[in-house]
Amino acid sequence: MNDHEEPRQFNLEHTPGVAVSDSDIIADMQRVASEHGNGALPARLYQAHGKYSHTTASKRFGSWNAALKAADLQILNKLDVTDEGLFVNLEQVWLALGRQPRKRDLIPPVSRYSESPYARRFGSWRQSLEAFVQWANTTPGAPAPVAPQQRARRTPRDPNSALRWRVANRDSFRCQHCGRSPALHAGVRLHIDHIVPWSKGGETALENLQTLCSECNLGKGTQSQMDANMRMQPDLAFARPLIRPVGA
Repeated sequence: MNDHEEPRQFNLEHTPGVAVSDSDIIADMQRVASEHGNGALPARLYQAHGKYSHTTASKRFGSWNAALKAADLQILNKLDVTDEGLFVNLEQVWLALGRQPRKRDLIPPVSRYSESPYARRFGSWRQSLEAFVQWANTTPGAPAPVAPQQRARRTPRDPNSALRWRVANRDSFRCQHCGRSPALHAGVRLHIDHIVPWSKGGETALENLQTLCSECNLGKGTQSQMDANMRMQPDLAFARPLIRPVGA
């Protein structure tokens, strides 16, 4: 070897038939999760980048989820999640992205679950989206009004997941003050805000809610949109139907 040659690097490969320890498998799973999975490790990701087969890990620890638990990694493919739990997670992913999620988007920290529970529950990813839109459009956004003599608020302070999604979908997943969207501007987080503040008697209803980015919402404080001179004229760019087709 001359002075200009790079020293050779030798890598140890797994030889079939040679015993592999639990710690070897765990260490390799953690490596792949760190290097390729942003801390998460779907079985298909480990199959593509791991030294060993995900089947080997599953057999060693009893199941893939048990292997993930042994490696102290997040379990994405949960079996006992309710339909509403899957829908709430999908609503959060949709808002975070500012667009319809794709299967590859279902990874931490954006999503708590992978695509597998959705496909297993609803048949396919497309059918999962259709079921979510149906749920979001038919779930009541607020309880029925109470009698005036009870002097109770008509609606709870916080909108439920279905109402949050309906508001954001109506507003095209854009801040209604500055126009930014998570789909087009990195780091933007959307909030669902009361136009007339809850503290001033505003109700949690579709017509009194708007989509704001976190910066505009925090700057607005508890003032009403009218008080803060933030009321905007109707913008045709935002005047879209309440519900877009899932494939749009």
